Amino acid sequence: MSTINQALAWKLLEERLASTTNERHRRNLETAIAHSKAEAAPDLEGLLKTLVADPRYHLWVNGADAGAKGWDNVRQFYIDFLATKTNILEYDVERVVVDDFCVVTEGAYRAIWSGRYAASLGLPVDDVSADYLMETRLVVFWPCDENGLLLGEDSYSSGGSQLTKLSPADLPAAYVDLTR
Repeated sequence: MSTINQALAWKLLEERLASTTNERHRRNLETAIAHSKAEAAPDLEGLLKTLVADPRYHLWVNGADAGAKGWDNVRQFYIDFLATKTNILEYDVERVVVDDFCVVTEGAYRAIWSGRYAASLGLPVDDVSADYLMETRLVVFWPCDENGLLLGEDSYSSGGSQLTKLSPADLPAAYVDLTR
């Protein structure tokens, strides 16, 4: 099993930034990159600095919006996201689209989820004390304000998420280090 490569989340964004001359597009890309790196770090304050004062998240899974709305709810979403270690993820971005008001990314998404977390979402796991690799296809719209701050995220997953039980030897160091 290959380890999670968190840098794939911003690799193509940085490549696009290097070839982008439009200043507004550059600012939007820089914010998406900073946001992705703060998720991986994990850096709660860094994440929050990329957002407007009243962010709106739309996390569409199987036709239902599970996204947080408003500063306090989005902040709590990120506290929980970092606490569950689901920020140990690989978003292999294959396509980037950017304009004055949005960055769009698409690619394969892989994350390490604890069995306990997966079970809390109603997913079938045979061992809540084990860890699982969750895989899905993901498109994220990162709407931006005139200053390049994120208005939130609108994400759409394939709904065909796959869970694969991992052995302790399969776990990336970034995930294991967070449990110590």
